[in-house]
Amino acid sequence: MGQDQTKQQIEKGLQLYQSNQTEKALQVWMKVLEKSSDLVGRFRVLGCLVTAHSEMGRYKEMLKFAVVQIDTARELEDADFLLESYLNLARSNEKLCEFHKTISYCKTCLGLPGTRAGAQLGGQVSLSMGNAFLGLSVFQKALESFEKALRYAHNNDDAMLECRVCCSLGSFYAQVKDYEKALFFPCKAAELVSDYGKGWSLKYRAMSQYHMAVAYRLLGHLGSAMECCEESMKIALQHGDRPLQALCLLCFADIHRSRGDLETAFPRYDSAMSIMTEIGNRLGQVQVLLGVAKCWVARKALDKALDAIERAQDLAEEVGNKLSQLKLHCLSEGIYRSKGLQRELRAHVVRFHECVEETELYCGLCGESIGERNSRLQALPCSHIFHLRCLQNNGTRSCPNCRRSSMKPGFV
Repeated sequence: MGQDQTKQQIEKGLQLYQSNQTEKALQVWMKVLEKSSDLVGRFRVLGCLVTAHSEMGRYKEMLKFAVVQIDTARELEDADFLLESYLNLARSNEKLCEFHKTISYCKTCLGLPGTRAGAQLGGQVSLSMGNAFLGLSVFQKALESFEKALRYAHNNDDAMLECRVCCSLGSFYAQVKDYEKALFFPCKAAELVSDYGKGWSLKYRAMSQYHMAVAYRLLGHLGSAMECCEESMKIALQHGDRPLQALCLLCFADIHRSRGDLETAFPRYDSAMSIMTEIGNRLGQVQVLLGVAKCWVARKALDKALDAIERAQDLAEEVGNKLSQLKLHCLSEGIYRSKGLQRELRAHVVRFHECVEETELYCGLCGESIGERNSRLQALPCSHIFHLRCLQNNGTRSCPNCRRSSMKPGFV
């Protein structure tokens, strides 16, 4: 297969993919991979296969094609192609919750010299690194990476990248419990889709609606949460987006749990867990099990709750997510207190406080925990976060944690 024919077949596959004929598109691209001797064409088709398998939640296949793409980039001896392939490798590991590997590959990307694509892809590298740090609950570095990605987006007028970063920032602030910002950023993403997204994939609208649903639920606006989640799920079903379907099912379950409708919540959690397990989203499985445990606690079925917590704790430790471990120790503490089991209670209290220290989830001004309840937070340019009221009351001109000046632009 020659160069021109390869280009035609790649384009044919893209047209099929964009019209939701995914399996046919994959067949076309796989034939190109088998028959084409054009290295550049092979590289491009591998990129298409990586993206398609990512959106379908076939993360192990995604990783396999990313590895082949790196080998092709090395054959081409082109730094730009190598950068793109390492980014795909980072993203593949991010999806598989291999966060340390993601960070390592992102650092490799940033260390590649003289790439023309650096300005274009640098923001995407920073975003993937931020998502990985967030997966490990390293909040300062996560925020620092998101801010870098946002600067790339603004400097390059990249509204798509800005939309994705806003969704990640929504997730960040949902985790540290500044629900006002958790809603603000996905709303900003939805505005970007409305203003610039006429030619974008509908996944951007679905993504922003999902993150809005999460924030609305946390704020107690359950009707709005359900409406946004239904819109996101509708698009996810249309496009066969299994990862987003799983997240929406989890959100639906959490909404029903918030309403006290446990009978409806349980099957939603089961469906979410089934897809999370199928695609290999271990952190998603932890979130499902945490919701299930809370349901069992509400039903006073404490042994069943502890069983769910134990399974979640194993997964959380496996992926290295400290915030989930913290939440699980907190829930266990309450259960063992009600059971009157002092030895187990003390063990979980100790581990809870260790997790708080490890995640640095406390305000450097008042010393109180961050993320214990809904609070308005403020990030300084160094990406350390504090209670907004503490910064206002103290009038500090430098970060209490690292002593860098706070009188610089760049607050998020």
